[in-house]
Amino acid sequence: MQDYQAEFITFLLQTGALTFGDFTTKSGRQTPFFLNTGLYRTGSQLTRLGDFYAQAIEARLGQDFDVLFGPAYKGIPLVVTTAQALARRGHDVGFCFDRKEVKDHGEGGLLVGHKLQDGDRVLIVEDVTTAGTSIRETVPKLRATAQVELAGLIVSVDRQERGQGERAALTELAEEFAMPTFPIVSIDQILAYLREQAGAPHVPAMSDDLWQRIEAYRAAYGAK
Repeated sequence: MQDYQAEFITFLLQTGALTFGDFTTKSGRQTPFFLNTGLYRTGSQLTRLGDFYAQAIEARLGQDFDVLFGPAYKGIPLVVTTAQALARRGHDVGFCFDRKEVKDHGEGGLLVGHKLQDGDRVLIVEDVTTAGTSIRETVPKLRATAQVELAGLIVSVDRQERGQGERAALTELAEEFAMPTFPIVSIDQILAYLREQAGAPHVPAMSDDLWQRIEAYRAAYGAK
């Protein structure tokens, strides 16, 4: 694990964005752990979050993309803060995001921000994907706007769960759309960190029952 990845896990715990309990994902799965980027509340938190995304992007893609795209709604602040972080690091790129409904007045259209052009290499910035549902909704919107190339997909956490088949959702998306997919951290890295740092002030108490529910959930939905 890289230093920035360990720092990101600490950040998730300190901000409360990573929580444990009983939750329902967009795909309908009942999960004992949940990542909620809606819990980032301050400018300083968003600034740090953008830095984490930027570091992961540079580590995986370098500067091999032209535009960042954030799916509404949670992807909007993510794509903005990531673009700002990249600009601070010397890579100033365009960004855009979509509306939930097409605007029929003013400038109109579905997208806000950079106007996509044929040949643009678009990197999708998302919070998390469980089964790949949101990305399969996003890609047709991009391709309906221009003949773009998909430079990749970055998520904050790879839940390492099955998508539509037995393989991981990120693996399926990578093959389906011929693009690299990668996270800042994986759930394996998070769980290993929680075990290694057990008892630290910023690490939540993990009961035996919670660990058992996590293991049962991953046995049921984990990628083969």
